[in-house]
Amino acid sequence: MLVKRLRTQRSWSQEQLAEFSGLSVRTIQRVESGNKASLETLKCLASVFEVDISKLTEEITVIDKDSSHWKQLPWWFRMSLAGSRTKRSAITAELVMVCLGLFSWVVIEPHSLVTPVILLFAYLMSWVNRYGDTKNAWD
Repeated sequence: MLVKRLRTQRSWSQEQLAEFSGLSVRTIQRVESGNKASLETLKCLASVFEVDISKLTEEITVIDKDSSHWKQLPWWFRMSLAGSRTKRSAITAELVMVCLGLFSWVVIEPHSLVTPVILLFAYLMSWVNRYGDTKNAWD
């Protein structure tokens, strides 16, 4: 494993690496045995070894700590945001829908079926945004 190789090149023990990186010895043991590591762990190790974090992520699988929280949210919420996890993109989508609805009302034809459908989607998007606020879904 890469971390073990970098550690042994410097003649450090696992305890020394743990002390230098601010991680626990158990975390060092897990990473060296090939288990997944968090992004924070990889940042600490990359800093200690003075290597780019991408070098470590090539060999070590990174744990996305937010993915389990994201997966617990309802499917309709995740699908409505098309995979985006930021509040800014959700609000942008809502505002784009409102602008499109107003544009279609003024330019296309007020009696067209398109306008109320677009405005309905904007309204639904506002509900999605509020739901995301209540569930702390935003990164």
